[in-house]
Amino acid sequence: MTITAPAPEVQDLQTGSSPQSSQTGSPGRKGSSLEVLLAFLNLGVSCFGGPIAHLGYFRDEFVVRRKWIDEHAYADLVGLCQFLPGPGSSQVAFSIGLMRAGYGGALAAWTGFTLPSAIMLALFAYGAGALGGPAGIGLLQGLKLVAVAIVAQAVWGMARTLCPDRERASIAVAATLIILFSASSAAQVGAIAFGGLAGLWLCRHGPATPTGHIAMPVSRTAGAVALITFFLLLAGLPVLRASVGSSGIALFDAFYRSGALVFGGGHVVLPLLREGFVTPGWVSDDAFLAGYGAAQAVPGPLFTFAAYLGAVVKPEPHGIAGAALGLIGIFLPGVLILVGTLPFWDAFRKRTHAQAMMRGVNAAVVGLLGAALYITVWTSSVKTPGDFGVALVGFVLLTAWRAPPLLVVVISALGGLALATIK
Repeated sequence: MTITAPAPEVQDLQTGSSPQSSQTGSPGRKGSSLEVLLAFLNLGVSCFGGPIAHLGYFRDEFVVRRKWIDEHAYADLVGLCQFLPGPGSSQVAFSIGLMRAGYGGALAAWTGFTLPSAIMLALFAYGAGALGGPAGIGLLQGLKLVAVAIVAQAVWGMARTLCPDRERASIAVAATLIILFSASSAAQVGAIAFGGLAGLWLCRHGPATPTGHIAMPVSRTAGAVALITFFLLLAGLPVLRASVGSSGIALFDAFYRSGALVFGGGHVVLPLLREGFVTPGWVSDDAFLAGYGAAQAVPGPLFTFAAYLGAVVKPEPHGIAGAALGLIGIFLPGVLILVGTLPFWDAFRKRTHAQAMMRGVNAAVVGLLGAALYITVWTSSVKTPGDFGVALVGFVLLTAWRAPPLLVVVISALGGLALATIK
């Protein structure tokens, strides 16, 4: 989309109608697991910048380019996943795969998005090494700057569609201020809750919002089973750990508890992981920090840091088995609670009052992204005029030239390398 173009049209996923069909897909057509795997594998090797940037990549790929989901339904998914514990961007990816190709598509989306960074971090645990020196630092800086462009594009596009009036624009600004003054995960949930309440008050007389109904292949029975399993594991694993004394169960419990009790995902999980693995002496503090540094240099979800921890942890299983145990343990609770919520969420969002609430939630999501653009991405990446120039080039390539994100990643990485060379 260009900066001067009209707001992108909203598709109706219930009817599958669209004035213009996409070359890569349409909301009315179901896809294959292989199609989903290839799409997310491409993102798994190019999504730098953390969970907020990932949401920008997803929007560009699946809302704008492939048109698998419309803007409103995508914002609803983001809002839902911000409410739930677990890795928010991975939960959105899982939901898109589930919508597109059922449970096989959901597994394909998770695999494609997660496996590349998990393999890289497991290799790092075996001594594959990390980038160093001026060239390596410059390359990493370029990868950080591409996140600025991606998130800015997401904020720009979503604001034009989801905040078209003064009421929703005001909700977005208020949500931004909440996050700016308190960037905790509780503030994120509070900002979205505020958006929902404000939407009930300010947006109740608005026109019916296109809901972009997604026929998730999850029955209420399956959802209830998933929720029960989530809480049984959360309560039962510590008991089993104490009674059996198995190091494997202890490790799985530490990973599962970290994934189940964190809201906001991404960097928020790190204190829990440090408490779970450094405090009992399973991983040294130096090894933990080295792995954390490596996690910043790879694409994909930060939760794949669990693969590194599982590989280097002292108790058995470690190595490849420990890496697999860590990945399953930390991602499982987020998947269970998401599957448990989806069938009830879709019925809820069809109601008139729920639509008013979701208008406010969607506006708050825009505000959350706007605050994250400054707090999480801008302040840690844009330090010099050259940094700003690289980010600006990436933004124009994405919005005006509609360049593929992977191309923008390469150009930004080269820009960061050039800046390091001329210093």
